[in-house]
Amino acid sequence: MGMTNRANGRRIGLLGGSFNPAHGGHRRISLFAREALGLDEIWWLVSPGNPLKPKEGMAPLAARLSSAMEQARRAPIRATAIERELGTRYTVDTLGAIKRRYPKHDFLWLMGSDNLAQFHRWRDWRGIARMMPIAVIARPGYDGAAIASPAMAWLRHFRVPLASFANGGEWSSPALVTLRFDPDPRSATAIRRADPDWASRHAGKTLRDQVTHRPIPSREETTAP
Repeated sequence: MGMTNRANGRRIGLLGGSFNPAHGGHRRISLFAREALGLDEIWWLVSPGNPLKPKEGMAPLAARLSSAMEQARRAPIRATAIERELGTRYTVDTLGAIKRRYPKHDFLWLMGSDNLAQFHRWRDWRGIARMMPIAVIARPGYDGAAIASPAMAWLRHFRVPLASFANGGEWSSPALVTLRFDPDPRSATAIRRADPDWASRHAGKTLRDQVTHRPIPSREETTAP
């Protein structure tokens, strides 16, 4: 993998989610985004909880992180529960803390068009956009809502061509780039329905965070999302 022109710095895409569980669709979309955007690696931010998703049916953090590590094997992807360690509640605070902790790296926020459709409901979403570039990955059935969303009405003024990311130039923000690729039919909801006991297979494992290298306890965490 090529290094950036910053000393010891890397270009890293951040993909947040519950990963309940992580699956091949997450891996495929991440590898596609890495290649398209010229990134060094992708970090999966496995959330302790998502305030916009119901808690019912949410597996313990350790099980979700374990499933993410399994899917990230032999790929330039690192699964992390860094939000738990940072104690941050909102994405804008998490991303700010990550930038402060890793000042040599360049970060980019990856999100699906389904998230863009509700991005205006996130705490200080404009602050997120000013903090780092955003790459939106088109997802079938959500594009119309994403294009019509309040966030897109603001972000469209900052659209940039994909080549501006991939050629190794300097990044600035706000910046929005849209990626399109073949849809993947896999979803965590369908996997849970077909395999309701998936989390039990990840129970009791000794985990070490792939970014912070801190151990992750196997018991359920109660940290606020």
